[in-house]
Amino acid sequence: MLPRLIARVLFLELYIQYACAQSIRSIFLFKDVMKSNTTALKTSGFNTLIMFGVGILDNGDIKYYSNTPGSEDVVIASGGEYVGGDALAEKVRSFKEGETGVDRLEISMNSQHVQDLMTSPVPLSSTCHGGLWKDVGEMGYKYTIAPYTNGNFWVSVTSQLNSGLQEADFLVDRVYLQCYDGGANNDPGNWQSGLGIKVVPLLWVVNDSKPVYGVTASQAQSRFAGWHQRSPLGGGGYWNDYDIEKMGLSYADYGKVLTTVFP
Repeated sequence: MLPRLIARVLFLELYIQYACAQSIRSIFLFKDVMKSNTTALKTSGFNTLIMFGVGILDNGDIKYYSNTPGSEDVVIASGGEYVGGDALAEKVRSFKEGETGVDRLEISMNSQHVQDLMTSPVPLSSTCHGGLWKDVGEMGYKYTIAPYTNGNFWVSVTSQLNSGLQEADFLVDRVYLQCYDGGANNDPGNWQSGLGIKVVPLLWVVNDSKPVYGVTASQAQSRFAGWHQRSPLGGGGYWNDYDIEKMGLSYADYGKVLTTVFP
């Protein structure tokens, strides 16, 4: 009986370690989620989806920018309440329901109007500011960043928000590092060492906006594998779904790269 119990405990420990070590396989959703290929996004190997294009208006309302011809921008929050409609809410929920590999959904928000809203009408102290983010963290939310330069600044930001916390409780628990365009020469391993947080390098899929930065699935695999061999990373990801669909590319091909390099 005792050997069997010990075996079960060891199996549980190994399972927990494996589950905690699951790699991040992400893609940014630049296209209107009401029009993107939901099934492909859920079943091509991605486990993290990041909705891009959410911004704060000057009155504090929050708007979802569709970034897609034929779609309209939508105010999704006003007066502290969700006002984006049932269809959008159901679509967002659907990413983690049914047959899906997605276990994390994020919203990428710009910083427009944030400083003005924080200083008017009553300025917030730095202590209150920090407390606000920690309160949100205690509700179960996490923060991520997507830098491409100015590493020292981001070290300061993340160290303040994660101060006194164990890794499992970090408020900022992952970094999406742009390795294209302005961040084309970034070394994910160096950033990960400096920040002390799991780094997820991002590559831009084949596109017609800035073709020089676009990579095929095979090129992506070569770059991800090279980085990961030199310094084990948190995972990998892409910018973005809109170009995959516009250029007639394959979600499955790009997703397979991530499941191969970052199982």
